[in-house]
Amino acid sequence: MLPGGSKDKSARQDGYFSEKFNRVMDGEAYSDPVKLRRRYRMAEAKKNLSKAFLPTNGQKAMNGLGTFFGTIGGNVKAFSPVSKGGGSGKNPLKNVMTNPGKRGTGYGYVAVTLGKYPNSENMADPYDNDKQIYRKEVAQHKAQLKAGAFHLNMHPSDYFDGNPYRTDKPLPPLRKSADVTKKDVGPPFRPSNPGKVMGGMKAGTFEPYPLKSKDPYGIKDKRPVNVVNKSGRIFMPSQGPKTTPCKSIVNQNVVRSVNITNYRSVTVL
Repeated sequence: MLPGGSKDKSARQDGYFSEKFNRVMDGEAYSDPVKLRRRYRMAEAKKNLSKAFLPTNGQKAMNGLGTFFGTIGGNVKAFSPVSKGGGSGKNPLKNVMTNPGKRGTGYGYVAVTLGKYPNSENMADPYDNDKQIYRKEVAQHKAQLKAGAFHLNMHPSDYFDGNPYRTDKPLPPLRKSADVTKKDVGPPFRPSNPGKVMGGMKAGTFEPYPLKSKDPYGIKDKRPVNVVNKSGRIFMPSQGPKTTPCKSIVNQNVVRSVNITNYRSVTVL
């Protein structure tokens, strides 16, 4: 079985599966897109309840300096350059007239200052007025007290309970050193012997040293001399990797430089 192979795309139908170009919709009506847009606009215009919406006018720009064109309030009559014309004007009143200042320094003279002269009633001020006010307050406070100062019925003490080490009895006389030496006190106290230090003979232990250490030295676990495997041969471990000769660093650099020069000469040729 030999297939025909892949076809290349061209202007003809050779590159497609079907031999004839088929339309997606066969026999559909022609539709004009411009006409459809107009019908859509007419349908939307019928939905409007009134005329088309027009925004308000934008901000007006000034015509120049000194004009009121473009302002919200319009022209201001007070700033109008037109003359008002002469009319019956009222005479202005006179300025306020005051008496001239009186002569004198004011120190030691009566009725020279702007204010009235202080009376003798306002000038009376006792020297110790604050002390008299304090005495009146203290006397008023004592008059409101019903009895004397409050005192506790118990006497204050230094401790909550009595001191158990305190006594009013006289102390006995001191003993002399001779009275103490005459009594038979006994031999002096000696502590028990301290623990013995461990030495070469193990004398510092509580119990005697075990006798197992007297056993003669020898090999406890004996192993067979000839160990063979299943095939009857003695086990021999595998040899490790053998070392190879190493070249010196100087020799490697020389060989490398020679190889580079040979490669360059070959490329030039």
